[in-house]
Amino acid sequence: MKRLAFTMAPLLAWGAIPAQADPMADFYKQSGMTIVVGFGVGGGYDVYARSMSRHMGRYIPGNPTIVIRNMPGAGSMAAANFIYGNAPKDGSQIATFSRSIPTQPLFDSQGVQFDALKLNWIGSPASEVSLVYAPKTKGFKSIDDLRQRVMTVPASGLGADSAIYPFVLNAIAGTKLKVVTGYQGSGDFMLAIERNEVDGMGGSSISTLRSTRPAWLKEKSIDMHVQLALSKHPDYPDVPLVVDLAQNAEDRQVLELIFSRQLTAFPFAAPPGIPADRLAALRKGFLDTMKDPAFLAEAEKQGLEVSPVTGEEVLAILQKAYQTPPEILQRARQIVRPPAN
Repeated sequence: MKRLAFTMAPLLAWGAIPAQADPMADFYKQSGMTIVVGFGVGGGYDVYARSMSRHMGRYIPGNPTIVIRNMPGAGSMAAANFIYGNAPKDGSQIATFSRSIPTQPLFDSQGVQFDALKLNWIGSPASEVSLVYAPKTKGFKSIDDLRQRVMTVPASGLGADSAIYPFVLNAIAGTKLKVVTGYQGSGDFMLAIERNEVDGMGGSSISTLRSTRPAWLKEKSIDMHVQLALSKHPDYPDVPLVVDLAQNAEDRQVLELIFSRQLTAFPFAAPPGIPADRLAALRKGFLDTMKDPAFLAEAEKQGLEVSPVTGEEVLAILQKAYQTPPEILQRARQIVRPPAN
C-alpha cells in the first residue's frame, strides 16, 4: 500500500497542473466581437449579419458573444472607412457593407478612405442576383416601360449599388430611372415603396426580398424587369439579364466589370494589419458557420441564400477588377457618374 501511495503521488500532482492557456481564446473571451453593418436595421445586409452573429461565436476561439453595430452613412462607405482606418486592428471587429463599395475607388475616389486590396476579407455568405422591380399597381410591366416612363427609385448614396445600377441601366439600356438618395438601406427602401414615396427598386437582391418582403414574391405583387448579375437566377428564367442588354462588346465588358460585385454580394472584412492567426481563425469561423445546421435552418426560414465565397476568393475577384484595361474603366466611370442636374 505504501508503494502504491508513492507511485500515485506524481500523478495527482500532474493532474493539479492547470491546462495550458490559449491566448487567442482568452483574447476573444475578454474583448468579445463586433460586426459593423453599413446600413440601418432590417435590410438584407443587417439580416445576414444578425443571423451570423447568433451562430459564429461557437466557431471562434473563446466563443465570444457577437454584437451588431449599425453604422449607416454614404451608401455604407462610412462603415468601410471605419473598419479600415478606425477600428481596432486586433480581430475584434469586422464589417459588412455594400457590394459596390470595394470597387468604388475605381469609379470615384471621393470620400474613400480605404484600400480594398489591403482589407482582410473574411468572405461572403452568398453570391447574388439583384432585381429591378415595381409593384404591379405602378404599371411598369417590362423594361420597355422603363424606357418610356420615368420610374423613381430609392438609394442610400451615390456610391451604393442602389444608385449605380440605375445609372448603368439608363446609360446602356436607355431606361429612365430617377434616383432619390438619403435612405438608410433596404428596410427604408421597402418602406418607401409601400408609402408610395418611390415607384420601385433599381436594384435589390433576391435574398433581401425573400428575407424582408417574402409576400411580394409569394403573391406575385411585383413586376420584375431586369436581373442584375452575370447569370440568371434559376427561379426567374424569363426575366431579362442585364449583360444581354449590351449593344456592343465594350458595353458588355463594362457590365461584366460592374456586376462582378454580385459574386461577392454580402462582403465581410476585417481591418488591415490584424494578426495572421486571428485572420485565419475568423475565416475558418466564418466558413464553419456557413455549414452549421442551426445557421442553415435559420437562413432557410428567413429566405437567405447560402452559397459562401471565401475571403481568398473575394480578394481574387477584386484583384481582377483592379486590373481592368484603362479604356474599359474609363467607359465604366462615365456610365456610373451621377447625371448633372
